[in-house]
Amino acid sequence: MALTGYPALPAQPYEAAEAPHDWVDRYLLAGPADQECLRFGAPVDRAALRALVAGQAARLTAAGLHRGGTAALRLAPSLGYVAALLACWQLGAQAVLLDHRLTDHEVALAVERLAPEVLVESAHGPAAAMRGFAETDPVPVALPNGRPAATGHALVQLSSGSTGPAKVIARTAADLLRELDCYARLEAFPKAGERVVLLSSVVHVLGLVGGLLNSLHARVPLTVPERMTTAGILATIAADDRPTTVIGVPFHAELLAGATSPPPLPQLRRMIVAGELVRPGLPAAFTDRYGVPLGTMYGMTELGVIATDLDGTLHPEAAPVHGIDLREDGGELHIAMAASPYPGLTDATRWSDGRLHTRDAGRVDPATGRITVLGRRDSQVSIGGLKVDLNEVEHTLAALPEVREAVVVFADGAIEAYLATETAAGGGAAGAGDLADADLADAVRDVLTRELAAFKRPRQLTFLPALPRTATGKLVRDTAALRAAAAAAP
Repeated sequence: MALTGYPALPAQPYEAAEAPHDWVDRYLLAGPADQECLRFGAPVDRAALRALVAGQAARLTAAGLHRGGTAALRLAPSLGYVAALLACWQLGAQAVLLDHRLTDHEVALAVERLAPEVLVESAHGPAAAMRGFAETDPVPVALPNGRPAATGHALVQLSSGSTGPAKVIARTAADLLRELDCYARLEAFPKAGERVVLLSSVVHVLGLVGGLLNSLHARVPLTVPERMTTAGILATIAADDRPTTVIGVPFHAELLAGATSPPPLPQLRRMIVAGELVRPGLPAAFTDRYGVPLGTMYGMTELGVIATDLDGTLHPEAAPVHGIDLREDGGELHIAMAASPYPGLTDATRWSDGRLHTRDAGRVDPATGRITVLGRRDSQVSIGGLKVDLNEVEHTLAALPEVREAVVVFADGAIEAYLATETAAGGGAAGAGDLADADLADAVRDVLTRELAAFKRPRQLTFLPALPRTATGKLVRDTAALRAAAAAAP
């Protein structure tokens, strides 16, 4: 397949390929000097970006970073972050991404665990809440107990930790190029002459590869809104006449679908979301509001994009991207992967015999190869010897018109449901204390009584103004964190 508008990628199969040492310059930074590539408030052309990367490379070199070295980046989404990351890779070093919202204690634990040789932080303070990006001045500092890279991976990330402790996940430069090739083959993904408005964090896989790296590679200008509010996002879309694709997580689509009087947006081509399952009704609500599809993608930090439904015509199915060998094994999705993405991890329940065990429940249509993701594999629990799929309970609750979002967990032998609704101004647990809106609780229970068997119904319904989310925008499914949020609710 001819891929027009893209710098040519290596012709050999990616599974056997090694990225060229100059892959950053060749595939990400190349292009006309005056071509706009990024916009963090002000437009940045390729000449300016190349100069910024060269400046950061000089700083990192002065701090002792070298080919085969390791650098941890604790930077907010910003032009400085982009320059520092590309400079690390340009030097042939391994980049460890730490979310800027981590506390100093969490960063110290990560540094102790991963032992980078250099830590890059900003000379400026943290970004204000709801800001899409920050002003950063990356400052690299050599760490006394750092170690060179033990593997040839270019990128090390920590999983979002939505269901527990974070995993260390690593990818090679060739892995990243393979994923860029997948995006290049998607006809509906943004191409040259269009632009992207990115809502996902560039510190995490969707925003990093599907947003930042793909935009640089495909030569599609990328804009990050100054304010991650409904008004701020809509203003960013409206500010440019070029065909526009918005990339984010379902939470962002919920925000936009709930806009009461959005302006006309003839340039909006579609929105694409990933990170978790969309609630029933959201795709239709978004399309009703804007007249364009809400596309979905399924992916993992370990692999990047796996399957897509960019036009919203296959929902709830999705078509695997080029080169993905995916099969169903005992109700779980397994994907061919030559090596484990978990450095030093020998857990056969995550990777074995050349297969990544996604821990996602799903089905594969034998006729079309399309997949249906059903949720986490560990969502099935036993109540009195009867099997209950928490995803089923959660989807039933999320389909209610009064419910914005829902999380269902199993704790202490019982099912607990946490709900954000249109009317919950404060928190409260139905059946465990007074509830501000008893009628709403009764309405939810009535639906559950009609649609779910008694053993599937939550013992407790907790109503919150909003449910806690991870740094990537995913709903938190850790029971302790959910109970803490309920206790802290006004």
